[in-house]
Amino acid sequence: QVQLVESGGGLVQAGGSLRLSCVASGRTFSSYAMGWFRQAPGKGRELVAAISETGGNIYYASSVNGRFTISRDNAKNTVYLQMNSLKPEDTAVYYCAARLRAVINTLFGKYDYWGQGTQVTVSS
Repeated sequence: QVQLVESGGGLVQAGGSLRLSCVASGRTFSSYAMGWFRQAPGKGRELVAAISETGGNIYYASSVNGRFTISRDNAKNTVYLQMNSLKPEDTAVYYCAARLRAVINTLFGKYDYWGQGTQVTVSS
């Protein structure tokens, strides 16, 4: 089993920044890929960013590329999402997800464990 706990969400004005963190426990964190997904009201869950087990491969959705940065610290069992230049359309619940394979995948069905989510609200 893998437990994922997100933190760092909140309310921020447009143009501001937030840093999300996700701490994993239960298995060898460094052996699996991690992703950050988000889900806005009335919309499906979409992949925002993903990172491979060593950080050598990274994916960003086109909507956040250049504004968001995903990173991981395997010594701390933690993955981060630095979000800059936030826009109202970034408002959503953000979920951390673990995939029990080293390579990243863009499909939410390919992830095996999920955190409880953290709300990010960007005001205009």
